[in-house]
Amino acid sequence: MLVCTATFMLLLDITVVSVALPSIQRDLQASLPDLQWVIDAYALVLAVLLLPAATLGDRVGRRRLFLTGLAVFTAGSLACALAPTALALELFRALQGVGGAVLFATGTPLLRAEFSGAALARALGLFGATIGGATAIGPLAGGVLTDTLGWRSIFFINLPIGVAAFAAGAARLRESRDPAGGRADWLGTALITTALTALMFALIRGNALGWASPAIVSLFAAAAAALAGFVACELRVAAPMADLRLFARRSFAATGFVAFAISATVIGVITYLSLYVQNTLGYSPVQAGLRFLPLSLVSFAVAPLTGRLIGKVAMRVLLGVAMVAAAAGLASMAHLTATSTWLVLLPGFILAGIGLGITSTGLASAALSAVEPAHAGMAAGLVNTLRQVGTATGVAVLGALYASRVTTATLHALAGLPAPPGAAHRLAAAVASGAGTRVAALVPPAARAAVTHAAHAGTASGLNDVLLAAAAFAALGAIAGFAYGRDPARQPPPSSVPGDHGELAARPAPAQQQARPSAGPETTAP
Repeated sequence: MLVCTATFMLLLDITVVSVALPSIQRDLQASLPDLQWVIDAYALVLAVLLLPAATLGDRVGRRRLFLTGLAVFTAGSLACALAPTALALELFRALQGVGGAVLFATGTPLLRAEFSGAALARALGLFGATIGGATAIGPLAGGVLTDTLGWRSIFFINLPIGVAAFAAGAARLRESRDPAGGRADWLGTALITTALTALMFALIRGNALGWASPAIVSLFAAAAAALAGFVACELRVAAPMADLRLFARRSFAATGFVAFAISATVIGVITYLSLYVQNTLGYSPVQAGLRFLPLSLVSFAVAPLTGRLIGKVAMRVLLGVAMVAAAAGLASMAHLTATSTWLVLLPGFILAGIGLGITSTGLASAALSAVEPAHAGMAAGLVNTLRQVGTATGVAVLGALYASRVTTATLHALAGLPAPPGAAHRLAAAVASGAGTRVAALVPPAARAAVTHAAHAGTASGLNDVLLAAAAFAALGAIAGFAYGRDPARQPPPSSVPGDHGELAARPAPAQQQARPSAGPETTAP
């Protein structure tokens, strides 16, 4: 229960924030890049620290590290709740990510130390349900809290939960270690952190500074150099943090691409749909949360059904169909106009929810089926890392496209309206920052109706381009999913827990090591 509570809390903070973004924007005078970093700072740190945190827990003690993670996450939540500026909030979200990575990485090994056999399977099943529940109620919970108590309450609510979990964990959790655990790969961690951070900065600031500006070109060059160094480092060390040789296998490469693609597209686009539903369509946070509920509930319902199909339906069919559903859902939403209501989004929410639900369960089993049992922990950890990297990359890339296309479309819609020199560009920039039709409050009453229509039309047109781009990338994910197939001379895959959502980090296992339990909920103990 302690592990489930902590995991529920850290995963809720991924989805609960999306609905609160418009309120954060108004209160802290945040720009669109600020909002992107509120999401990406958390996801990026969570991604790069998952594997090293798991290895560190094996060496110093999982109970000790779990309690440390709880303390860091709770302190980060308090700091976020009290953040006076957008920059402070972004930095404290990164601190939350540190604690979240530690909790994510040590949670399942603690369950494996506490339970065995059928009890372990039940515990992992409950863990999977906790993950699905956090995803499902996140948007609605964020809307209710933001509407009733303000956006800071979505962080304040973690404090009593974190304190109670820490006290109970200190009293009841047993320490466990793995004396054979390897050393954390801090050089690899530093290189991949540098690469991803530089890449995110370049993508988020590219529109404002110019894509050919020295700063942006330098950031892209730094990202490429650090990524090349990371690859070289991981291929040379005896016990790498990420065994990149696994990607030479068609099945594992397909699984990794699907994991990245589903997060980059469906999860990445939610940020901009939330801004649209609230700031353009005019819904309150609670009303917005209710309108995202179909996506969450369909995903939550489909995930356990997928667990029953694993072993009966080919994995390539499951992954391929999931990404086809996601691509179709995103494309079906790309028909927004200046007069659209939220109902235009409903079919797409349902289809995208199907894709999200299938992958939340199927990816876990796919990763384990693609490798030998000795590599199960590494495979699970890499796939979950790719999901978080996908979220951060999707928010950044789609945000760059959103800002560019909304600006252009809004300027076109404003053409012909009488305005002082430069006013149209300032209004278009404000619309593209996510403000939507709220920019009408900045103009004289006589012009508000025309500006409102232009802002609505510009946002809808730009968002259509974002949705179509996401749909195209999801279609590539579908091709990768259908390409999944067992490589020759492979051992049978480990068994999977039905209904598991596979959202865990795992400790990497050296290639020469004998088959061992995975540090994720994806398998039962061999």
